[in-house]
This record gives sequence, C-alpha cells and structure tokens, in this order.
Amino acid sequence: MKIEIWSDVACPWCYIGKRRFETALAAFPHRDAVQVQWRSYQLDPTLPEHYDGTELDYLSTRKGLAPAQVTQMFEHVAAQAEGEGLDYRFDAVVVANSFTAHRLIHLAAAHGKQDAAKERLLSDHFEQGKNIGSQEYLTALGLDLGLDAGELADLFRTDAYADDVRHDIAEARALGISGVPFFVIDRKFGLSGAQPAETFTAALEQAWQDSHPLVMVNAGAEATADDAGKESGACGPEGCTV
Repeated sequence: MKIEIWSDVACPWCYIGKRRFETALAAFPHRDAVQVQWRSYQLDPTLPEHYDGTELDYLSTRKGLAPAQVTQMFEHVAAQAEGEGLDYRFDAVVVANSFTAHRLIHLAAAHGKQDAAKERLLSDHFEQGKNIGSQEYLTALGLDLGLDAGELADLFRTDAYADDVRHDIAEARALGISGVPFFVIDRKFGLSGAQPAETFTAALEQAWQDSHPLVMVNAGAEATADDAGKESGACGPEGCTV
C-alpha cells in the first residue's frame, strides 16, 4: 500500500498531521507493507529566500489578517501541536522560501532518508527557529543526515531536483489539491488536513480491505467428489445448520 503525502515545510498543520498519521501507522497491523512518500507543495512560492519580518508580520501584511487574529491562530495551533508532543515557537519562526528545502528532501529520498529530512526540517522550522532558506543551515542538516557534501553543494550550484519539486506541485494541482497536508492512499482514497489519528486508522483499514478483499473458496460451487459425505455446517444468529 502506497501513501503519498503532499505538504510544505512551512505549514504548521503539516507537522501536526505527520504526528497523527504516524500514531495511526504505528498501530496498523500491516504497517510493514506500507510505503510512505513525501511530496512537495508550496503555500507561498513568491516568498524570498529570507523574509525580513516575523511570522506574525508576514501573515498580517502578506495575507491581510489582523494581528490579533494571527495571535489567536498561533495559540490554537500551538495547543494542537502540544497535544502531539510538539513545542511550537511562532515567535522564533524564520519566514523563508521552502523551495530549496524541498529539493533537499528529494536528495535525501534518493538515499533513503526522506522521512528523516522531513522531520528535521519541520522541527527545526517550528521548534528551533532555524532558517530553512539558508544555504548554511541546509548544508549542515544534509551533512547531519549523512548526505554527500558534493551533492549538497550541487543544490546551490545547480537546479538539481528542482524539476522533481515542480512535478510534485503540478501533480497536486492535477489531483485538485489546494491545501496541505493532503494524504493520498493508493491513488484511491484522499484525506485533507491534519485529521485525528482515529480517522487515519479508519482510512488505512478501509484502503487495506479494498486492496486485499476476502476471497471465498468454493463459494457457490458444486462440491467435488472428494467432498462427498463431508459435512460443512455453520452457525449464525438463528442457530446452527444440521
């Protein structure tokens, strides 16, 4: 079973959704048969690599929201994050363009470290106040993940993995995805937003049953010669057959 997750490193609900999905996946009996792939998405591709202002300034001026409304939103989202064991610090968030960070995630994926890169970027952005648009930070993060220094340098010398990021964003548009996080299971089931873990559990179970239907043996078929004389009784709410 394949699960594709479209999300942005700069999306606070995406980290909360990641935790809730992980809670459901950890309890899923068939979790070892589940492949998770992170897909790129940008909430604001027009952002510069670094924005001169706080997260509150950014949402107030660029999104046209009242400061008091933004502050209230921060408090609500931080409380939801705390419920998932996350410590959001919106006052320390560095507003920056996430495009190169997404390219780093694709590079990490090529080395089997996609989830580790996604986790670090989300935590560092929302909990540690790191600059996700900084070459110095992204290089240090890549080295911490064990990625090759030359390949990391190529992220800034070339447009490596840029087409992969654009492809993810275009595919999201083709699927009608207009907000993140968005979870797609086997290209059949879609879940929008940071749903409760119970909702993810129900979706996983439904998707698994859909792809692994129960097949009845000899249902409706005539008994073979070897079955002659053998009883095949069963019991139900009304009693047992004889």
